[in-house]
Amino acid sequence: MAHDFQSASPTAVGTAVENTPLILSDRTKEALEITKRGVDELLIESDLARKLQRAEQTGKPLRIKLGLDPTAPDLHLGHTVVLNKMRQMQDLGHNVIFLIGDFTSMIGDPSGRNVTRPPLTREQIEENAKTYFTQASLVLDPARTEIRYNSEWSDKLGARGMIELSAKYTVARILEREDFTKRFKAGTPISVHELLYPLMQGYDSVALESDLELGGTDQKFNLLVGREFQKDYDQEPQCILTMPLLEGLDGVEKMSKSKGNYIGITEPANTMFAKVMSISDVMMWRYYELISFKSLAQIAGYKAQVADGQNPRDIKVALAQEIVARFHSQQAAEDALADFNNRAKGGIPDDIPELKLSGAPFCIGQLLKQANLCSSTSEALRMVEQGGVRIDGAVVSDKGLKVEASAFVIQVGKRKFARVILA
Repeated sequence: MAHDFQSASPTAVGTAVENTPLILSDRTKEALEITKRGVDELLIESDLARKLQRAEQTGKPLRIKLGLDPTAPDLHLGHTVVLNKMRQMQDLGHNVIFLIGDFTSMIGDPSGRNVTRPPLTREQIEENAKTYFTQASLVLDPARTEIRYNSEWSDKLGARGMIELSAKYTVARILEREDFTKRFKAGTPISVHELLYPLMQGYDSVALESDLELGGTDQKFNLLVGREFQKDYDQEPQCILTMPLLEGLDGVEKMSKSKGNYIGITEPANTMFAKVMSISDVMMWRYYELISFKSLAQIAGYKAQVADGQNPRDIKVALAQEIVARFHSQQAAEDALADFNNRAKGGIPDDIPELKLSGAPFCIGQLLKQANLCSSTSEALRMVEQGGVRIDGAVVSDKGLKVEASAFVIQVGKRKFARVILA
């Protein structure tokens, strides 16, 4: 499975993509349409069509690369947009390379940032990388996935190799990046090591002899650098495919753990189901297009059903069950639906946390904070004021309430529950 890159010297592989007219087979046309589904941009489509046709004719699969820096230990549905595309390419018979950027993480990807990203330590990177592939394997077929670390070839470059690599790109080209341009014009500091990031990512494509590289829309510049570097190393330039950035639960900002609008792929099934059900009816179609494995014809059928008067909630339930089943099981999806319906009727979920507290009586605000149902007493009192707090199903309206020793279920909002034994 390994495809070792033994040196930093140029390697000639294959020939340039031909410029002659190409008549695509039906199989290649189908593969191209699958590849294009939900993408933001494909460069260059005619080149990829030729690569796909050649792969079909020769039986030699394409090498398809996705690099992720382990800057955080957990993946969310936003990450799976591009992982889903990788899985589709696997199902078409191509080799996919899951590249863990243990070297580039020490630089820190400046894409889309207006300040320097603090570089991670080797210890942080190793800790985060432990769970990356395990989680990615919930989408990818691990038996058909090549795992690589870019320290394999980047560490070998050394100071001389880094200087030679840097000589292949100009400062003017680097500053064409929108984020660098904005920071430069605003007088915001740009560290020299940040300028190396796109170069190192581009060199990854040379090392892996990539035919196609995938990434989010914010990665377009970096992906193009890889294409240019491959030309310098007498390799056939890779095609690049960018996927849209999935909006989070708020329907506005891109999905992010730091923004709190995410659906983690390792979250409990009931939590995952409820979060999917919380997205708007309009945003539901965006999730179907980018995350669902349903065919475009099936999605079009769902839209027709809604247009004919079917409740969008039913279609959203199908989406929530599909996602939960993918990351848990079909039975978990069924149980999550039952739990969601039970909550909607005012019932108590089965999997709520249980905790014991001592020191009764507790002021209601302090109790909610201690039970981890509110982040602060001020938030807790605000929820009481809004009628969002219940004890054993009864609404709490008194912000000065003192709760005596007893056992009870306390609820905040629609989704937060705790079974409390207060002594």
